[in-house]
Amino acid sequence: MEVKCIIFDCDGVLVDTEKIGNGILLEMASEYGFKMDIEDAYRDFNGRNLKDCFRYIEEAIHQKLPENFEEEYRQKSFEAFKTQVKPMEGVVDFIEKLKIPYCVASSGPVEKIRLNLEVAGLLDKFENKIFSSYQINSWKPEPEIFLHAAKEMGFEVKDCIVLEDSKAGIKAGISGGFKVYGFANGYNNSDLEEEGAILFSSYEELSKMLQI
Repeated sequence: MEVKCIIFDCDGVLVDTEKIGNGILLEMASEYGFKMDIEDAYRDFNGRNLKDCFRYIEEAIHQKLPENFEEEYRQKSFEAFKTQVKPMEGVVDFIEKLKIPYCVASSGPVEKIRLNLEVAGLLDKFENKIFSSYQINSWKPEPEIFLHAAKEMGFEVKDCIVLEDSKAGIKAGISGGFKVYGFANGYNNSDLEEEGAILFSSYEELSKMLQI
């Protein structure tokens, strides 16, 4: 296929945030008896709606989390993101070589996407090309966010590829009919492959695969 548009996920694909966000969530949830290794959090939480993650924790601990849990989590993670977020290795060079349109489509709120891109020095590359599940009230693993992004960018599904690093994101892309490339980080390789993604482990490798 001729690739005419690239749809990036944000966390774990454009910006290195997954360790920060998951670490804060696991630390906060541990106060209520929840235990999970960071590797399992990468697999079970990455790419999912935050409320789904909270429900997972509540089912595991057999109780409701406090009403202010989400607000506290967002506050703590936003503060951490402001100083700790970095672009994924190689992504700046990859984007600068692109001769085709691209955008970002994420399950996170627009303000979170913009904050992470800004701190990582990528915001100027994605102005007016940011699509959030919160804008359409549909979250991965449902495919709507990717379908919405493709439509807004003016392309058919067959002309786009999706770059993802989460099981939920791969499911969303595949069920939407997209060709999906999965960013393998050592924790998610088998999960992404099982869902039907074409694996890559660096942007240098992806550049060769796409002949960019």
